[in-house]
Amino acid sequence: MRFANISVHAAAAVLAAAGVLQAGPARALEPLPAQPPVPADNPMSAAKIELGKMLFFDPRLSIDGTVSCNSCHNVMTNGTDNRPVSVGVKGQKGGRSAPTVFNAAFLSAQFWDGRAATLEDQAKGPILNPIEMGMPSEEAVLERLRKIPGYVAKFAEVFGENGLTYDNIAKAIAAYERTLITPNSPFDRYMRGDKSAMSEEALRGMELVQSVGCTACHTGPNFAGPANLPVGQGFFQKFPTFTNNEYVKKYDLMSDTGLHSVTGKEEDKYMWRVPTWRNVALTAPYFHNGSVKTLDEAVRVMAKTQLNKDLKPDEVRAIVAFLNSLTGEIPPQTMPVLPQTANMSVVGDQ
Repeated sequence: MRFANISVHAAAAVLAAAGVLQAGPARALEPLPAQPPVPADNPMSAAKIELGKMLFFDPRLSIDGTVSCNSCHNVMTNGTDNRPVSVGVKGQKGGRSAPTVFNAAFLSAQFWDGRAATLEDQAKGPILNPIEMGMPSEEAVLERLRKIPGYVAKFAEVFGENGLTYDNIAKAIAAYERTLITPNSPFDRYMRGDKSAMSEEALRGMELVQSVGCTACHTGPNFAGPANLPVGQGFFQKFPTFTNNEYVKKYDLMSDTGLHSVTGKEEDKYMWRVPTWRNVALTAPYFHNGSVKTLDEAVRVMAKTQLNKDLKPDEVRAIVAFLNSLTGEIPPQTMPVLPQTANMSVVGDQ
């Protein structure tokens, strides 16, 4: 896996050279594409998406049958759980806030620290994480699913005979997650020609995020970095960059070293994959540790810690109005009917 560690001071110059930042909001900012990229080795199909949805909602993928993917990435709301940090099996708390699953298909790397190159890689992690879903091994997961006839049949339908593998579990979940796109936000409608879609305050906020410097990092159609990065090459920035301010201590922004916790490299300390702004108005609390409860405070924190700027109240309001304009249409979800086990339970068999 390759990481793109670009300092916040150099980001604007790099992006300008790449043709990402250009004069005028209509060229610098982009609407969300209708479809995310799909890897050649995991094509989409209705049956695969259906299977992935079942797995996404099924708490039997956790050791005690209490936690599903949807527990932390609730697609009935905003793709997250609105907690500072998520709660896994046996009431254990993780160390980071759950990122939204909506539009994650547009990211070139997954997790806050970018340690997973693809949605498939990401899907494999939480099931085996002792704090999150707690299954002891890949084989334990497969052993449990083999006891559920409906899953055996569904995997055979989608992937062929002997299709029930851990890799295919991840492929099915990832295929479903690639349907979780939130198009048609007021910003998208405005960028496609509906000039009544955004308020005057939101338009002022759109100008401010560019002039203040926010879009040096939050660029591309997902506002999470350039859209053309190779898979596995995350767009990373240091956070916090300016540390001599009240926010760093108040919100404990430096106890987690980000990418450094994965690589062990000194230069990776406090480097984080740039998160999406899409639907950010819905995904409080904010930052990797979920320490900031409101969006207006998050805007103030980012301006000071990343750009060393103190925004005026009316500037904060305008930027928040713009960020609200990035709230898209949540795709309608129906709860799947999960395969059953007649006369027995598979939970607690590990």
